Amino acid sequence: MSEAIDGAGSVSRRNVLKGAGAAALGATLAGPRVRRATAQAGQGPLRLGFQVHRTGIGAVYGRWYERTTTAAVKLINEKGGIAGRQVEIVAEDDGTDPKRGGEVVEKLATHHKVDFVFGTLFSHVVIASAPRAGELKIPYLVVSEGYHVASGKLNRYVFQPGITDVRAQVTAMAPWILKNLGKKVTLIFPDYAFGHDHRDFFSKVATAQGGTIRALVPIPPTETSFTKYFPRVPADTEVLYHVMVGPGVLTFVKEMGEHFGAKRPQIFGFVDSLEGVDMASPGLDYLEGTYFWEAFPRYASASTPAHVRTYRERVGINDSGASVSDPKDVSTASHMFGCWETLFVIKQAVEKSGYKKPADYKAFIETLEGFQSFPEGLEHPQGPKKFVGRLHQVFGQQLISKVEKRRLSVIHRTAIEDSMYAPEADYTKQPL
Repeated sequence: MSEAIDGAGSVSRRNVLKGAGAAALGATLAGPRVRRATAQAGQGPLRLGFQVHRTGIGAVYGRWYERTTTAAVKLINEKGGIAGRQVEIVAEDDGTDPKRGGEVVEKLATHHKVDFVFGTLFSHVVIASAPRAGELKIPYLVVSEGYHVASGKLNRYVFQPGITDVRAQVTAMAPWILKNLGKKVTLIFPDYAFGHDHRDFFSKVATAQGGTIRALVPIPPTETSFTKYFPRVPADTEVLYHVMVGPGVLTFVKEMGEHFGAKRPQIFGFVDSLEGVDMASPGLDYLEGTYFWEAFPRYASASTPAHVRTYRERVGINDSGASVSDPKDVSTASHMFGCWETLFVIKQAVEKSGYKKPADYKAFIETLEGFQSFPEGLEHPQGPKKFVGRLHQVFGQQLISKVEKRRLSVIHRTAIEDSMYAPEADYTKQPL
């Protein structure tokens, strides 16, 4: 079942029928036929299809993606909407299932008649869904991290303008890891496209700079017990590089500590391995002094800029990165900002292109391809961005944080230029 989302949270179908959802969203349409006619005429609400992982292994991300989307839409509508039109979100759960991904895209496009589709995170779902968006010729803006967009393997209707990709992330950070932690590295990663990007691109950068990959340890993304994998780490490993996803992440980091104990190598992890997990959870003491990649600081500090504090307040996270209403509900801070930033990119592209209806997709796409940068501020709280139109991919700063007193403290911020790599694709040459 789809649900519209307003600034106060998910609106049930019953509330919409009562008029509460319609009032909150500015949607005053009488019914599906009227809605479809006005949408085709470029009138009424701008309808955005939200492909969300409400269930499956991506559910914790989906929950926070939805909250962030809700907060962004509320702010946009408070400020007059997009091109004078209030924004209405239509959400569909894909179950973090690639088989359902394409079906969700089709339902949003053909049944709900949305203007754009956005929100997908897990790379195997993105890769399965993107072809249908291309066939339907509807812009599909993902909030993922894999290299699948920038690689050129998708199509001209797919963009990733609100979050950086794994290749850029590891390109920026591998030199710091090799210089500060060690050159003999073992990688532990999920065995699907996202993990393969870590495997391939970290290995490429590390070996080019004199590092050695001692072992590669892939783990099925639905695995729930990890002890059997750690003996595969060679004894001479100087740096254990880990990235894990899904509901088993807490078990993963606990079992890693139990196996290595005080004799552990240096450990550098992607915060994916702890997204949605309290750093003070029992069994995580051994992480003290280890390092993590973050895209957005989970913890606020005295130096947190005003616009970042406003973003955090709007989304509803406290200074520890947990829900203000439930301190045990830890956010996915290093990913969910991508929904916020993507919505503001859509706003900018719609208003600059003059988009009113699907017949204007060409103008919307070409306008978005022409963007070159996004300044840091409330619309882009993670930091300044460089956008490469031929790749449909955004580039930004990366953070390296250290675990100190069971909190993550940012100790290094890379430059955008540190993450740039030679383009291997050019979507602008594809027909629309």
